[in-house]
Amino acid sequence: MIMTKIQMKKTLLILSLIFVYHAGFSQQEPAFGDGEWFKFRMSYSNWLKAGNATLLVKDEVLNEKPVYHVVGKGWTTGMIKWFFKVTDRYESYFDKTTNLPYKFVRNIDEGGHTKDLEIEFDQDNNKAHVHDKKHKRKVVVDTKPNIQDMVSTFYYLRNNLDTENLNVGDEVKIDMFFDEENYGFKLQYLGEEIIDTDFGDVMSLKFRPYVMAGRVFKEEESLTLWVSKDKNKLPLRIKADLAVGSLRADLDAFKGLKHPFNIVVKN
Repeated sequence: MIMTKIQMKKTLLILSLIFVYHAGFSQQEPAFGDGEWFKFRMSYSNWLKAGNATLLVKDEVLNEKPVYHVVGKGWTTGMIKWFFKVTDRYESYFDKTTNLPYKFVRNIDEGGHTKDLEIEFDQDNNKAHVHDKKHKRKVVVDTKPNIQDMVSTFYYLRNNLDTENLNVGDEVKIDMFFDEENYGFKLQYLGEEIIDTDFGDVMSLKFRPYVMAGRVFKEEESLTLWVSKDKNKLPLRIKADLAVGSLRADLDAFKGLKHPFNIVVKN
């Protein structure tokens, strides 16, 4: 149980990286739309229920621009919430055409550790205007061109990845902005795999992100990701080998998919 605090602080960040996996991009048929909703269940060391997370997509208008407004929530459940209670809320407002974010919100309470951040992105001038509401502080940070936030990354790559031309060993580096920092991330494609899910056997694409070894993860190759090999690019599963125990997230429920969800039919 020692790692519970660190695990739950990282859960939504890990989920947001599920689709960061290929160096080639191409404009494809949209993978998602208004009303799409996912629910994930998290377990610790493959048996102890740790928490849940949800992602909801809504059509909205921000500063007279049509945007997707995505709300992500995460919370501890079961025995763990009695030791360490988490209620996290993440929001991203991103352009419906370019998928570049205009606004990001992070409002969390993790065992009494709280943050209340609102970030507005100036994509034209590569700036992030960070408002720390908890400490009543504002700061402007330089960003990389076409910067993504931790939620918009998920949806940007679902819409723009050239999944038809993946080769085993392909890598990608993505620039994201988290809190007040630019965050670099690299991930490698491992190949195809049929996995058993609550919905049946699903053909998936498997990936290996590179993370910082040390206090949280055993080594750089501690994470493994699976996404559905269809037009939805559903996040199906993620496993993390931690310094103490392991964390697993599985897709538990969904609705509002834009495309059919393909189940493997065995003879």
